[in-house]
This record gives sequence, structure tokens and C-alpha cells, in this order.
Amino acid sequence: MKPSIRKPVVALVGRPNVGKSALFNRLAGRSISIVHDEPGVTRDRVSSPCNLTAVPCDLVDTGGIGALADADFSDAVSTEAEIAIDTSDIILFLVDAREGSTPVDQAIAQQLRKAADKVCLVINKSDHQELDHVAGDFAGLGLGDGICVSAAHGRNIKLLLSVIDSRLTPFAESAHEAEEASRVTGLKIVVIGRPNAGKSSLVNAILDDDRTIVSEVAGTTRDAVDIPYDRAGERHTLIDTAGLRQRSRMDTSVEVFSAMRAERSIRRADLCLLVVDIAAGITAQDRKIARLVQKEQKPCIIVANKWDLYHPDAPRSARMEEAEETIRNELFFLHYAPFICVSAREKQELDRIFASIKKVRQGSQKIMGTGELNRLLSDALRRNPPPTSKRQRKRLKILYGTAAINDRYSAVPVPLYILFVNDKRLLGDTYRSYLENALRKENPSLGIPINFSVRSRRKPEKQ
Repeated sequence: MKPSIRKPVVALVGRPNVGKSALFNRLAGRSISIVHDEPGVTRDRVSSPCNLTAVPCDLVDTGGIGALADADFSDAVSTEAEIAIDTSDIILFLVDAREGSTPVDQAIAQQLRKAADKVCLVINKSDHQELDHVAGDFAGLGLGDGICVSAAHGRNIKLLLSVIDSRLTPFAESAHEAEEASRVTGLKIVVIGRPNAGKSSLVNAILDDDRTIVSEVAGTTRDAVDIPYDRAGERHTLIDTAGLRQRSRMDTSVEVFSAMRAERSIRRADLCLLVVDIAAGITAQDRKIARLVQKEQKPCIIVANKWDLYHPDAPRSARMEEAEETIRNELFFLHYAPFICVSAREKQELDRIFASIKKVRQGSQKIMGTGELNRLLSDALRRNPPPTSKRQRKRLKILYGTAAINDRYSAVPVPLYILFVNDKRLLGDTYRSYLENALRKENPSLGIPINFSVRSRRKPEKQ
């Protein structure tokens, strides 16, 4: 029987702190999973294409199986790992050369022997040849000879890749076909917000799958988790991020690093879903996160989650009116972003999210031409001329404008309006806002920010 058209999956499993995330990053060719000495840092399944194998495949990094310092998560993490094992084609079972075979290793091996034909034993942290003798200590696991590697230093990684490639050979045809099909790519959609706003619940509700761990404990999600999602013939990527707290309130270095990863996810995303807890109200941290979106000039949709808990006894129209007033007042600098009221827990109104994404994407394709832009600018200047600067003792003159698109916004274009003026120092924030509102009124683009680049006219050189 011909294999299905998909890329094979390589799962990394093992107890906590054996170096799964370090090897994952090494094989992925970039830093994705958080690597830290604290056991149990990786909790969700983190996936990424492998960039080093000859046959295209997807890597899956799992949470550590076995006891964690944070025992409340041990069952959930084990479940995540077991799901990855059940859905994988190759299993890289990692053990620690320095610590030798442990009871937890033996318990995991007992489970894996049921699928021994797809298990490859990887003895990590074999930083130098003198440690290779410990391979015999793992013979009792019953999973064959192990491959001694050092994920941290790159030792024997080529040998491991050759073994993986040999096991991927039966999947080669379907993997390459899947790689071609995946070029019909959709959007990178980042789900951002403060802790416990319901980001992971929203992702799980969209996927209709418990893909990420949901807990009442704030800070459960630590990695920025990339999750493929097929919808209407397009392959989107949902990016679930760690909740962003104030730096002064972050408990550990891991949490700070997670926040940095979340901030980078905003920059690489095509569109942001800013999740707020409408039932709890908009907080100062919500505003701070919204400022990050504004700073990066990202297309955005505000998702007001926990709608089922927001004045549930009041009429819907009154609830909606109050929610809009709250969001627009508290997040006024994201006035261009539409908002949607949903309940991730009850799976209410979720279809409206992708309906709004479609509208934002379609609207972003309508970029004003130079003629239309300059006509609108002239009309705005005539209706409300700029004030005379007391310091410069002159008035702003806009000579002409043109539109440009940055390559980083290719999926959902965000126009950069370049204004050539007599003196860029004369364009204050108030008049800049007026021009933005004037352009948006005449040419509304839902969810798309307007960004100005102002350049002073060069004075001709004296002969």
C-alpha cells in the first residue's frame, strides 16, 4: 500500500533534562525549543520541519516523561508525549550518558519496546569519546545499540542523521509530495496575550484538539508553539505563546526567556490575535502587549475571550455595546483592529475569527496608488491646514507622497506611506494622527495599521 501523502514525523522522547530540546534545535537548524537546566521546561509538543535530513520530515519535541518538580503537570506532559509517540514514524529515545540508565529510563523503554521497530536509542551528552563506553550500560533497555551523540557540541550528529535518513527511505516519495503541497501556505498567526487570558484554550478550540496544555495556573505555556492548521485548502501556522507578564513579576529566567520568545513571535507573524479576558477587564499588561503589536506595525484582531462570563444575564446588545466601549477606550491605539467576542471554553463564535482574518487579508490587498494618495492628502490639508510651528516659525508642507510595501509584510501587506515634506520636524503626533484618520476614512483597511515615513526635502546645493 502506498503511504499517505504526508511528511513523516520524528518524535524526541525521554525523561526530563536529557537534552531533547537541545537535539531538537540542532536537527531543526535553529533555536526553537527553550533549553534550560531546569527539568520540565518543555511542556507542550513543539514541532518544526527538519532542515538537515535528505527526506523532508517534521520534528516533534515533547515534554519529559516521568516525575517533574511540578507534579501537577506530570500527567498532562506524559499524555502529550504519548500522543507524539502514537502519531510518529520514528522515535528518538534520548538517555543521558553522564547519569547512566535510571528507573525512569527503564520504565519508558518498557513502553517503547511495543513499537521497537521505530525506536532509535540516542545516548546524549557523550561530549567526548571517553564517554562512549557507557553505551553498554543501556543494553538492558532492550532497544539495541545506542548512538552516542552530543547535541550541545554537535558530536556524531551526522551519524545520527544518516540513521534517520535510512529509516525515512520508505516515506521519501510521499514526503517530497507533501513538501510540494505545503507550498500552498497560509498565514503565520500568533496568539498573544497576558497569562490565563485563554490563549491555549483558544488554540485547542480552533484545532478541536487538546494540542496545548490548559491549566488554571498562569504561565503553563512556556515555548512559542508552532502548530500547522489546514483550513480551506491553506496550511496556516498557529503560534501559541507564553503569557506576557511584567518583567518585574517574572519568577524565573525561563519565564523571562519565554517572554522574549513570545515577543519575537510577534515580529515573525503575519497577523496577531490579541486575546484579552473581557470578563476580567482590560489590564495595564494587556495595554503593554498591545503596544508591542503596535510597535511592530502588525495586522491585528482583538479576541475578547470568556464572553460567556461577561454580564451573562444582560441583553446581548447591551453586552456588545459595553464591550466595544471598554476595548476602544482601553486599547485606543489599536483602533484599526476589529474585535470579536468569543468563548474558547464553550467554543462559541469561533468561526468569526477566520471570517475576520479573511476580511483583513482581502482588505490588505487594496493599496492606494500614488495619485489617489496625493489627492487624499491634498484634501486633508485643505480641510485642516497644519499649524505653524512656534519653534521653527513655519508651516508643514507635504510635497507629495507614495506607498511602499516592506517584504516582511508580504502575506498581509502593510503599506508604508512615504511623505516628502519641507521639514519633517514640523509633523507632530497630533497632525500625524489626523492624516492617518483621514486616509483610513477614505480608504478603510480593517485590521491594517497605517505607517508614515517622513522625509525632508533636500535643499539644492549652492553653485
